[in-house]
Formats: sequence, C-alpha cells, structure tokens
Amino acid sequence: MSQQTQTKKLKGTPLWNISKKFNFAAEKIIPDSFVFCVILMIVVFVLSLIIGKGPIELLQAWWGGLSSQFTLAFQMGIMVCVCATCARSPQVTKLLNAIASHVHNRYTAIIIMMLFGYVTSMINYAFCTIVTPILSMQLAKRVKGLHFPMMVAGGYTCMILGQCLGPSATLYSNLATEGSSYAEIVGHTMTVLETCYNTPNVILFTVLAIAFILIVLFTQPGEDELIELRDVATQADVAPNDYKITGKASTFAQKMNTCKPVMWVVGAFIFINIIYDFATKGFFGALNMNLVIFMFVGINCFLFPQPSAWITAHADSMHLATDIIMQFPFYGAIMGMMYIEGGLGSVLIGAITSVATARTLPIFTFLSACLVNCFIPSQGGQFTVQGPLIVQTVQNIQGADLATCLNAFVLGDECTNLLQPLYVIPALSVVGMKLKDVWGFMAFICVFWIVITCLGLYFIPLFV
Repeated sequence: MSQQTQTKKLKGTPLWNISKKFNFAAEKIIPDSFVFCVILMIVVFVLSLIIGKGPIELLQAWWGGLSSQFTLAFQMGIMVCVCATCARSPQVTKLLNAIASHVHNRYTAIIIMMLFGYVTSMINYAFCTIVTPILSMQLAKRVKGLHFPMMVAGGYTCMILGQCLGPSATLYSNLATEGSSYAEIVGHTMTVLETCYNTPNVILFTVLAIAFILIVLFTQPGEDELIELRDVATQADVAPNDYKITGKASTFAQKMNTCKPVMWVVGAFIFINIIYDFATKGFFGALNMNLVIFMFVGINCFLFPQPSAWITAHADSMHLATDIIMQFPFYGAIMGMMYIEGGLGSVLIGAITSVATARTLPIFTFLSACLVNCFIPSQGGQFTVQGPLIVQTVQNIQGADLATCLNAFVLGDECTNLLQPLYVIPALSVVGMKLKDVWGFMAFICVFWIVITCLGLYFIPLFV
C-alpha cells in the first residue's frame, strides 16, 4: 500500500498531463522569439501573394511598416527599462520579500502571485511584466513544490488579462479621449464605464481571472518532473544593488555625481507636471504612455537619488528592452503588409465576420482579433486594421452591441499574446529562461481562455 501511495505522489495531476503535450510541442517546434517573428513575416508575405497582392507593393508596405514603428519601439523599450529599474530596486525587492515572507505553502504562493499580477497589470503592464516574475522568485525561494516555469507563465497570463480591465489599455484610454483617432473610427468617444467597466465585461474578466488561478493551482507535476527555482539558471536571482557611491567625494565632479538634490529636483519637476495634467485634463484624459513612462522615471529619481546611481541602474536594465526595441519594427512590417487595402487582414476579418449574427458577432470579433494579433501584436495597430470593420459590421447587423464587440476585440487581442512571444521577452530575460521553457504552458492556458471567453460572450449577455 505504501508503495502505491509513493507511486501516486510521483504522478502529476490530470491538467499537468495535458499541459505536457503543449510543452513537448514547444521543445520541438518553437524557435527563439526573433526567428518566430521572421517566420510570421514570411507567412504573411506568401499568403498576401496568394490572395493577389504584388511583391513590390508588399515590399513597400513592409518597408513603410518597419519604419513606422521606430517611435513606438523606443517608447516600449524605455518603458520596459524604467519599469524594470523600479521593479529591481532594493526598496521594491524589500517589499516583495515582505510579501513572500508571509507565504508558507504552494497554494497560497500561487494565489498571492496571481492576484499581485492582476493588480500591478492595471497599474502598468510593463511594470507587472518585470515585478511579477521577481515576486515568483522570492516565493520560490521559500516554498517547495512550485513549478517555476508554470509560475512565470501564470504571472504573464495575469499581466495580459489585467489589460482587459485596465483603464490604461490602448483602446480604452484612447476611446475616452476627445479627438483621438480611435474615437474617429468609432464615430464618438466612449468612456471606460461604457466599455471596460460595463457589467458583462467585469463578469467575464472575473470568471477568467478565477479560472486561471485554478488552472495554475491544479496543474501540478509529479515529483520527478518538478522544476524549481534552484533548477533554473537565472540572471536576476542576486541581491539588488542600490548603485550608491560610498565614501567622501574628493572632487567637485564626484560631489555633483553623488548629489541627491539633483535627482530630487528632476523627480519634483516630473510629478508637478503629472499632478497638473491630472488636475486640468482629468485622470483618463491625462493618462497616456508618455505619462506612465515619466511617472516611473520620476519614481526612480527617488529610488536612486545619486545621479551616477540613477544612470547606472537604468543601464543595467537596458538589456531587458533589447528584444522589444529590435523586434517591434519587424512586427510593424508585418502590420504594414496586413494593412494594405483589401489585404490579408481585411480578408481574414471579413471571412470570419461575414457569417455572424447579433448574438454571435462578439464571438467572431474575439476569434478574428485572436488571429490578427498573432501577426500584429500591437493593440493600436490592430484596431487601425480591424476597428473600421468591427464598427461597419455592428452597423450592418441589427441588434449588435458595439461595446460588447469592442470588449471582445480587446479580449482577443490579449488572448493570443500567450502565443506570440513579443511581450513575454522581458519577463524571460529577468529570470534567464528561454521561450521554449514556458511557451507550452502559455499555449495550454490560451486554450482555456478561448473556450471560456466564447461561452461567456454568448451566455453572459442573456442574463445581464
């Protein structure tokens, strides 16, 4: 009997046995993220040729899309850098240590990690992307039995799902802004209460959030398959550095390089402007990507108050943004080819939505957004392609609800971020892991996301 009990302990849960199928595929099929991007680019080019687009037209669209994303690539890169610097500071690490010190079992550790991920995602997705795997590391040091790759995949899932109920998400914040290009596509502004925080969307988010926690909780490997933190070679499992220059400064230059009031003044300038923007434009009117970036720049002025420490801390985080900066333009090139009038994007979306009814349109909108996001992993760029078709279809189908379809679009856009690897790269860099280490778990969770969302989009409006 004791031998049978020991045998049972070595076996993983049923969900684990299913998830292993995805892991096997990841180990054998999934290349590094940049290669993944180039393969998608070639696929879009070939499919566009098949539907009748000329090679020169596609190459020009490729070139235009490539260069169009340089500014956004810089914004995304610097956001990752400043958020990572904040997340890896001694002060934030101390806070994460304090949280982790109160956790003593696997179930509590997973629940705390994922709830933390949902909350920080609503603050800022880039901050969540960095700080959640760091918290996972702190928890994994203290709690035995945590499968670390699943922790990283679960934390990343929290980040992307949190954007579906986050007012700073690209579509929601821009639709609420008078004169924005997205409001022009829709025909009018829509507040976040009409879109993000309407009752069906809040219910569906809650169902998904609870479901993902349960999935991670009950996807437990057997003892012989468990990969704990100590089994993973990490880059970030080191004591945080405050980068302070200690000792008495002997020259004027050294005194200035370590003069804390210099950074305090910079931080004060930033926060005075942020407060002024909120006061004059309102919270959602002022909220944009640049404001979030400089909010973290300002926070870092106080976390690393010596000028030399401030710049060195950011320099040490810059490598986390390398893949984002280098790959985003290539995803822009994919977007350029998809965006050609009558191109692949329009064909795919049109084919899916052409068979929809008022009841099923949100489902088809969600599925088409899932598909297109694999090729255009930018919510703004994707809505530029898909938004006009969503609005036109809603207008053509009697009884269709625009807000529900917009929420379905956001859910689909975020869902397949579990499949295309662009936004998980910084998290993997923090913990020193490869895409293939976690992609199988991400794909496994993605299947549940698709099934639950389709059911929710169909049934929740019937009761609300």
